[in-house]
This record gives sequence, C-alpha cells and structure tokens, in this order.
Amino acid sequence: MKHTLKITLLLVLVFLLAQFIGLVVIDQYIDRPEVEPNTSFIMVVAGILLGTVILLLFIRFQIIHLWKYWFFAAVMMGLSIAFASFLPPWIAIVLGVGLAAWKVFRPNIIIYNLGELFVYGGLAAIFVPVLNLFSATVMLILISVYDMYAVWKSKHMITLAKSMSKEKVFAGLLIPYTLKGIIMRKKEGETRVVGKKEKNNAKEIHGKVQMAILGGGDIGFPLMFAGAAMKSVGLAWSLVIPLFTAIALFLLLLNGNPKKFYPAMPFLTIGCLVGYGVVWVIRFLLA
Repeated sequence: MKHTLKITLLLVLVFLLAQFIGLVVIDQYIDRPEVEPNTSFIMVVAGILLGTVILLLFIRFQIIHLWKYWFFAAVMMGLSIAFASFLPPWIAIVLGVGLAAWKVFRPNIIIYNLGELFVYGGLAAIFVPVLNLFSATVMLILISVYDMYAVWKSKHMITLAKSMSKEKVFAGLLIPYTLKGIIMRKKEGETRVVGKKEKNNAKEIHGKVQMAILGGGDIGFPLMFAGAAMKSVGLAWSLVIPLFTAIALFLLLLNGNPKKFYPAMPFLTIGCLVGYGVVWVIRFLLA
C-alpha cells in the first residue's frame, strides 16, 4: 500500500470533493466554443509541454523561486474564476487574490488544500468550453503517455515534484500523516512538525512530516474530461464519472509501493472512460 488506509481514503475523498466542486463551477461557464472542439486538445497539451519546459529551465538555471510568482498568478486566476461562479465578481477577485497570497506566501496545510479544492474548477472552466468528448479523450490518452514517460523513463516529473515541494509551491494535494503542530515552513526544503518552544526559543523543529501527495494534473485533467462529458449528459450524470476515477485512484494507492513513484494519469484515464461508459449504458437503457 502506498500510504496507510486512513490517509489513502482521505486523499481519495479530497480528490473526489475537488472533482464535484469543479464540475459545479464549470457548469456555470459552459458556452459555445470559439475554436474547433475536435482539435482543441492540441492547445491544451501544447500548453502543458511548454509550461513543463519553462519550469525545467527555471530549475536548470537555479531560478526556481520565479515559479512562486507564476504559481501565484495561476492560483489567483483559478480561484477568482471559481468564486465568481457563485459570488459577485469584485468579491470573487478579492477572495481569489487573498486566498492565493495566503496559500503561496504564508501557507498552512488547511489553507493550502482548501485552495486546491477550488482552483482546478476555475482553471478547467477556461478550457472545457472548447473541448468536446473526442478531444477530451485524446487529451487524456496523450497526457497519460506523457506521464508514463516523465515518471518511468526521463524521471523529470519526479524532479519537478521535488523541486516544487522544496519551494512550497507544489501544485496538488498535500495530506500530512499528522496535523498536530504542523506548519509549512521552508527549512531545508521540508514540511515539519513544530512542538512546544523552549524558553530561549532556540530549539523549535522536532521532526519531519510524512506527506501523501497528488499532483495538480491528476486532479485537473480528469475534471476537464468530466466537464466535457457534462456538455452532453448534464451536470447530474457527469458527477458519476469522478466516482469511478476515484475508485481507480484508490486501487492505485492500495497496490502501490511506498518507495516508488507512479504515473497516476493512465489509471485515472481508465477510471474516466469506465465512468463515462457506465453513464452511457445506463442512459441508453433508460431511454
């Protein structure tokens, strides 16, 4: 098992909650596309590859701190769009800027993951209107192939994850094994537990915190697929798809080795396609 059963279930439940919130947000933004939906996956995949290259250059030239400002801009935009789906625009922007700043520059584990619950719905709302089911499926397949290469072959995805975690700007869920006294502090690149301070405040750090993580792409891409499916099956039916994606994630974590890294997207893609297949069959039988 990759993590303890309690942490695995918590990670899967938070993933599922992010999917449900994201679909509700996306539902407020679906409109007629301005680009050809059958080829729109090219734009999405190209953007991901370009972003990866830029981030690798940041690491190569030791300017990874610039990622923090890029990360802040993306989080701020995603949160503002998500909040604007149910709040007046000016309130959404204020909340988006405030929560993004708190999450990126003065993070704690609760605020960090709270932002993750909403940000992917906002970001997905940008892309889903130009995706149809075909382009979303091709996107999942291409991203899955890339994920396998990046984790098992080139291993640069592992490098990215470690570098982003060190700078405390990791895009994705961070579930600690303990919440007692936890802070997120840049101290030798680790998140640590802080115990009671001694009178002279000389000794503060008492131990490292073990974390369960799930990358942002592993949340965002299944959400985009479910959002594209929602345009043809409706919001209620689209909520079924993340249930199967969450099952796929649970099975991956259940059978994973804690000392190994795994590309999650191939397994999540299977969950997405199985989930849509189940929805299609049920709708067909009910028709």
